[in-house]
Amino acid sequence: MNEWLNELADGLGEPRISGQELGEVLKIARDVAHEVERRFAPVSAFLIGLAVGQRVAEGTSREEAFRSAVATARDLLPQNVEPAPD
Repeated sequence: MNEWLNELADGLGEPRISGQELGEVLKIARDVAHEVERRFAPVSAFLIGLAVGQRVAEGTSREEAFRSAVATARDLLPQNVEPAPD
């Protein structure tokens, strides 16, 4: 895992991002950049993070909140786009 991301999470007082979460965030950001608009990729990741935080605050597990937020973003990608392979 990238040490800088760990330091950022620690500095923000947030749990560290798992390797699986990192991979999913990078995939959805890439898909948004290529299929919607490049400049929306970081903003999309930010909005996903906000949604996860809100859902966790409401009692949803972080894993389920993350999975749901990414699925919502994926559902909103243009219909002819399939997720890129790993």
